[in-house]
Amino acid sequence: MPPPPRQLALALDHAESYARDDFLPGPCNEAALKLIESWPDWPARAVALIGYEGSGKSHLASIWAKAAGARVISGHALTPGGIPVALATGALVVEEAPSADERALFHLLNLAREEGAFLLLTARAAPSIWPVAIADLASRLRALPVIALQPPDDAILRGVIVKLAADRQLVLDESVVRYLSTHIERSFAAARAAVIALDNEALRQGRAPTRALAAQLFRDRAGEATS
Repeated sequence: MPPPPRQLALALDHAESYARDDFLPGPCNEAALKLIESWPDWPARAVALIGYEGSGKSHLASIWAKAAGARVISGHALTPGGIPVALATGALVVEEAPSADERALFHLLNLAREEGAFLLLTARAAPSIWPVAIADLASRLRALPVIALQPPDDAILRGVIVKLAADRQLVLDESVVRYLSTHIERSFAAARAAVIALDNEALRQGRAPTRALAAQLFRDRAGEATS
């Protein structure tokens, strides 16, 4: 008999845990994790952490922010006038830094250097190719040390699927995890989308998130894509 639908889950957001104990280390993120955990012994006080969507940038940034007492701000929310307050603790994370106003980002790099503050800038691409018009800013960005997150291997991808499911109070047996990991592209974003889709479908049908349900979901999606 299938378990009853988890009605409570329908009314709640499913926040992902960014605790250090929930970060899954592996070859794809070894260099980045080493950087985060080596603070304050960084190669420079401002560092760029890059990786594709869902690669773990925010998780690592959160771990560092907690250790360093850093504030966290999104690039598009960065303004020249708000920079002194943002740097008040001497450490700052700027998520999706390329979305920041150029003048604000230039002012941030200058003030952080003057005050000896630490900066962690996250982005999908290396700072050297961010589209900026201010020549001095482009020069500063090219000088930043860059740590890149790589695509996950099989073990990390399966581990991420398990973690994302646990964040949603969803228990998946090994056959489901193995099926999902072999039917999605090798990325954390794809893993997240697959877990969300399976959870939503299980809730909709009032069924357990079994391998059979996962296979049905992927067959239905394949059919929709070809129709």
